Order: sequence, then C-alpha cells, then structure tokens
Amino acid sequence: MINKNGYTIILYNGFLLAGFVLLLIFYPSNLLKILSILTGVFLVFHFFFFRDPERNIPEGREVIISPADGKIIKISEVEENKYLHGKALMVSIFMSIFNVHVNRIPVSGKVEYLEHKAGKFKAAFKDKSSELNEQSLIGIKTSQTKILFKQIAGFIARRIVNNLKIGDEVKCGERFGMIKYGSRLDVFLPLSTKINVRINERVKAGETIIGEF
Repeated sequence: MINKNGYTIILYNGFLLAGFVLLLIFYPSNLLKILSILTGVFLVFHFFFFRDPERNIPEGREVIISPADGKIIKISEVEENKYLHGKALMVSIFMSIFNVHVNRIPVSGKVEYLEHKAGKFKAAFKDKSSELNEQSLIGIKTSQTKILFKQIAGFIARRIVNNLKIGDEVKCGERFGMIKYGSRLDVFLPLSTKINVRINERVKAGETIIGEF
C-alpha cells in the first residue's frame, strides 16, 4: 500500500518519465536516455519510500508503541517543560531514508497540545537536532497519564506532515502523519515508565512496544 502523501509526487514523477520517453522516441539522444533512466530510478524509489504496510497493533492500555520505524539512538532522563512540565524519560528514534516513514499514534487518548516550531535542518541523529531543528510537538492525555512526542525534520527531511487537531480522540497505532526523507522522532514519557527497548534496537511503528505504564 502507498501512503496518500506520496500520490502527488509519484504522479508528477510518472508524467515526467512519460514525457522523457516520448521525446526519446522522436528525438533519440544520450542526454534523454540518461534523464529517462534517472527519472525511472526516482519513480521506483518513491514507490519504495511511500510504502505504508499494515501493522499488528498490540493491545492493552498500559503499552506504548513506537510511533516510527527506525533505530533507537538515545534513552535518557530529561527536563520537559512544554507539556509534561517536569522530568521525563526520552526515547529517540532515528529514521533513515530506507525506513517506512508513516508515523503512528503511540497511545490511545486525547490530543491536548500541538505546536509547530520552525528551526534548522541539522542531521537528525545529532543531539542538538531535538532542540534546534524544525519540529511538530504532540501532547496526548491518556486515561492514566500524559505523553509528548516530537516529529523532527532532518538534514534531508524538509517536510513534516501532521494531520492532528486539538481535541482529537486518537487510538494507539493509528496513522497521523509522516516526515519526508529521513528524520527523527522523540517520545517523552513519565519517569515511572518501564522502557522495553535498548540503544541501537530496530523498532517498527504501530508494532514494537517501546514501554509500559
């Protein structure tokens, strides 16, 4: 399945490829051959990049699932003053361009906090990117507690998609957006949370349980 955020890019890419192929038929040249091949490669890449597989979503009110595919690059205790207003556990997930980039809701609850913060586009695996890069922050109140998570743009990623609104009732595992072309997602959890992942572990959005309340 292809995510809807990729439809326009794939369509334009397809039209461009068709145009180069038609020109190549009537005006053969090495330049048009190269352009046709490169456009075809980009078309295949975008089908791969915007893939959106179904996931087996774990059940249970206590579980926190990964909102992104990727690799755990940091687990630490931090001060979170945007929504949790105190110390929290931060779990950071880095997404390369080869990961599925569809983001999913980590817990069921109600969206209470949203903020889009303009910023820089540093490499997403660097610590400073969590503070300095362009990002979208989402705070959800569950039946037990609150959590915050950030979609963070990276060096290549320049487009954050977030379809949520304040007051939305959301369910664990639901799709809510994506970050295009490699990026990072930070999850801020209460200190009492049991963390179920470790550094360098690979996780899947909507499927891997990263923690439990």
